[in-house]
Amino acid sequence: MAKQLDYHTIREIFDRFHAADPAPEGELAHVNAFTLVVAVALSAQATDAGVNKATRTLFQIADTPEKMLALGVEGVTEHIKTIGLFRQKAKNVIKLSQILVEDYGGEVPNSRAALQSLPGVGRKTANVVLNMWWRYPAQAVDTHIFRVGNRTGICPGKDVVAVERAIEDNIPVDYQQHAHHWLILHGRYICVARKPKCGACLIRDLCPFEDKTL
Repeated sequence: MAKQLDYHTIREIFDRFHAADPAPEGELAHVNAFTLVVAVALSAQATDAGVNKATRTLFQIADTPEKMLALGVEGVTEHIKTIGLFRQKAKNVIKLSQILVEDYGGEVPNSRAALQSLPGVGRKTANVVLNMWWRYPAQAVDTHIFRVGNRTGICPGKDVVAVERAIEDNIPVDYQQHAHHWLILHGRYICVARKPKCGACLIRDLCPFEDKTL
């Protein structure tokens, strides 16, 4: 775990991220808040590309909780069987759809606690939905952000909650909205787990990671 970087270095890092990609977006396909919740819940232990492939036809016929319920567990399973843990995920999608219909009038709630009460929706999923749909600067910490945060010293922490807090505490407010997307994309495509692509890294000169590649 690298030492926490100072404010000026973090500011420079996000200045560069912003210059390269002013408005980064999540890569999960969705058409409304409901399909976003479902997509993010399905993405656990699966790639965004894999989820998008599985939901392409699913969301064409079931873009509301009511339509999803009409499909039933077997119908949802048939659409998502190419992704990991699909049987349990199909059950969760039906359960959360039922809760949304019965308790929220078919609408997706926009509080973290309410979102986390839905089956298959944890803090990370709730934060993704709050950030991507309602544009609230919630920080969804996944394995990519955890790795990048600790390697670079941007937001070090022993667990995902600590890293989330470090992002909120140390990244300038004007960069909070897009912070987790910049960090996810950086970890997904540049600061990868086994052989980070340091030669192509925008922030190589600011990063204290000792095992940089050529």
